[in-house]
Amino acid sequence: MAFHTFGCRLNQSETAALRHQFHQSGFDLSDELDGSDIVVVNTCTVTENGDADTRRLVSRLVRGNPSVAIALIGCQAQIQQGALFEWPNVKWVVGSANKMMLAGILQSHPDGVLDVPKPARTSFEMGSLAVDHRHTRANLKVQDGCDFYCAFCVIPFARGPARSRVWADIIQDAKGLIAAGHPELVMTGVNMGTYADHGRSFCEVVGALLALPGLGRLRLSSIEPTTVDDQIIEWMATHPAMCPYLHLPIQSGSDDILSAMARKYDVATVATFLAGVVKRVPGIGIGTDVMVGFPGETDAQFDETVDTLRTLPFHYFHVFPYSKRTGTRAHKWGDPVSGTVIKQRAAILRALSDRKRMAFRVGQLGRQVRVVLEREGDGGWWGVTDEFVRVLVTGVGVTGPGSRMGMAQLVRVEGDLTEAHWIG
Repeated sequence: MAFHTFGCRLNQSETAALRHQFHQSGFDLSDELDGSDIVVVNTCTVTENGDADTRRLVSRLVRGNPSVAIALIGCQAQIQQGALFEWPNVKWVVGSANKMMLAGILQSHPDGVLDVPKPARTSFEMGSLAVDHRHTRANLKVQDGCDFYCAFCVIPFARGPARSRVWADIIQDAKGLIAAGHPELVMTGVNMGTYADHGRSFCEVVGALLALPGLGRLRLSSIEPTTVDDQIIEWMATHPAMCPYLHLPIQSGSDDILSAMARKYDVATVATFLAGVVKRVPGIGIGTDVMVGFPGETDAQFDETVDTLRTLPFHYFHVFPYSKRTGTRAHKWGDPVSGTVIKQRAAILRALSDRKRMAFRVGQLGRQVRVVLEREGDGGWWGVTDEFVRVLVTGVGVTGPGSRMGMAQLVRVEGDLTEAHWIG
């Protein structure tokens, strides 16, 4: 039996927990898809590319092993349930509500089942540790679902309403991940800044995790700009375990487009927030997501986005072409942007992102930074700094027998902007 994960960190966290569950249930797990009798695919449907990726994988699996039994779970399974169940060799289609009960479902329905009830608005438990021995940094799921209903986004339909993980379950999982040797925990959720469980807020979760003995680093994954508490920024400035890093998905730098998207802020709000963050946490790493080609986006509105991203202290962008998603408000809107224009705009933003990323890296030269080592190669060990800069660590400290995977070490950034030398 093998697993494959498409999409976000949330999916990665869920797959890690499922692997642990299946191991405990006596299944024989493999890292190889080819030749496995059962393959579980945790799907993504944020864009049509995600949908196509699933179809291509299923076709490849069936060609390579005509007897393989496939389970499709998660977001695409929730949205396209009936169609997926008709694909060759797909025996189980399990949506967002019950995917974490997959081990029991496969055991109780060995001949296959379509199981896609709507997720309920209740606090949840994961039921298993998300230990991932193939990666150094562990994803810690704290929240699921979303109530924002942005005009382009299918996730509220795929994952359901906003709901929070039970407080005690988060803490127990975090302790287990630390005990398993993970040097960094990455908090993740659909809209995790809206966490609320029995009166406890997201900020309180962060504070509780920072207080855990043995915690190396704590990092936030993508979080909405309007949901970041001032106390979290204070911890980034003062707490040794809190990574000075934010990923804020602003989606557009045009107020007109932000309004059409039904985002909950304007450019001035984001600019004011970021100015305060940079002043309080000098050297913080900041990234964003931005969409090009939203219906009706004019050349002038795109130029506003370029100017916004050039001016604000973002150090990299993930650029996404708009993808029409059934069920969203934007799905039926007219005035589409041509594919050629979308590609041109995406190329402009990616080039700007490359320049800003390099400028940020130049600013790292000569600094002493903390790096968690992740994989060996190119004469040293690759890892990421607290600010989420990927570097190659070389020198005496990374030579010799034995793996250095997961080690945290202070290094000095030098050389060609990707190389850091071991200090010891």
